[in-house]
Amino acid sequence: MIAGADVFLDTNILIYAALGSVDEPAKYDRALELLTRRFGTSGQVLAEFYVTAQRKGARPLTPEEAQEWVFRLSKKPFQPIDYRVVRSGIENAQRYMISYWDGAIIAAAERLGAKVLYSEDLNHGQTYGSVRVENPFLPA
Repeated sequence: MIAGADVFLDTNILIYAALGSVDEPAKYDRALELLTRRFGTSGQVLAEFYVTAQRKGARPLTPEEAQEWVFRLSKKPFQPIDYRVVRSGIENAQRYMISYWDGAIIAAAERLGAKVLYSEDLNHGQTYGSVRVENPFLPA
């Protein structure tokens, strides 16, 4: 296992943090708060972030800005996509009837030892293997 993380941040959390407060100020504030946690990501998340950050929002990031974010985020606990993550991602997708991409996110979070995966894309409160999904943008 790679150096661990308390929580794993899905791509959408990073997008809200990077694109500022113009589009979604409450989500921006919450995403910035999550960046203060001991979090991890994966190669898949950073690749998705790089592409999406240049396409979304009122002011998308330039390629250079997106690259700088990826550089900084990659210094956090980071799970490369290897055969074991791909295999576990496939197994998760079949077991939970979710997309391969979501299954791979769960697999990467498990490999980093994260107990919580912050995401808008999966069922809030559901546990997938050893990882519980929380949507940080739902009302308390």
